[in-house]
Amino acid sequence: MLIRRIKHGFWWTALAAALLVALSQAWLWAGIAGQNRLIRQLLAGRDVAVEDLAHADPAVRLARAVYLRQAGRYDDALATLNLLLQQAPAVLRAQARYNLGNLYLAQAQEKLGQGSVDSATPLVALAKQAYRAALGADPGFWDAKYNLEVAMRLLPEMDRIDSGNQEDDGSQKAELWTTLPGFPRGLP
Repeated sequence: MLIRRIKHGFWWTALAAALLVALSQAWLWAGIAGQNRLIRQLLAGRDVAVEDLAHADPAVRLARAVYLRQAGRYDDALATLNLLLQQAPAVLRAQARYNLGNLYLAQAQEKLGQGSVDSATPLVALAKQAYRAALGADPGFWDAKYNLEVAMRLLPEMDRIDSGNQEDDGSQKAELWTTLPGFPRGLP
């Protein structure tokens, strides 16, 4: 009798534990489905309410930052990306830095389109810095490599070559050299 009661107690406990695990997994699954719904909404070009982002996964916030950049709301996108750089897991930080570079590069291209090279120059430098930081976190990040090359084409970095003459009276013409060997051709 005692063994039978112990057996029944064990089976009821195992059933209750299995039900708790199933309910917790269903709860997690519903949360992931909700996060995916928010990301799909952002990718479709519709904004998400800030209240929905309060407990959202960092991936949803990253998707919202991309949406904000595409909508031309650069200040909001910058604030969201800076928050992600502080709070996101290491896996998403490279993505956040890449998108930060895209934000700066988009602003620089707008400034260059308006003919304002002076205000575009620091933005391109910030974009290059963000792409390099993304590559530092993930050296195989091909998109960051490509966009860094685009930024380098847009505004190549110039270094002054030392001619061996320590005195520079300004009478000699300075030689400049880009940091890229040759002109990159891009994708095949």
